[in-house]
Amino acid sequence: MAFNNPGLNTPQNCTADFSLIPIGSQNVSFSKQVADIQRLMQSSGLKYQMHATGTIIEGSWEEVSRIIGYAHSLIHQEGIPRIQTDIRIITRTDKVQPMEANVLSVQRALST
Repeated sequence: MAFNNPGLNTPQNCTADFSLIPIGSQNVSFSKQVADIQRLMQSSGLKYQMHATGTIIEGSWEEVSRIIGYAHSLIHQEGIPRIQTDIRIITRTDKVQPMEANVLSVQRALST
């Protein structure tokens, strides 16, 4: 059963920082799975950036949540029985601010 609230919509755009954590793998290295997730991000057409502990992705709420769900399914298909994911999501209603703008804002503050 799908939840629907006619008075509310999801935010139009968001930036999410997420990190999948495999549980139950015999291998301590997760680099193959990270590479597979990055290929998935690349094929999505969404703007994304990998960093040392996860991936930042930008798009509509539906696209971003769907691609994180696809990442779960991909890793489960590779034999990982359990995944924990940490997600932080940023939304703004006052202006459009791409993910690079957040970093530039801090860099400007550092230079003064």
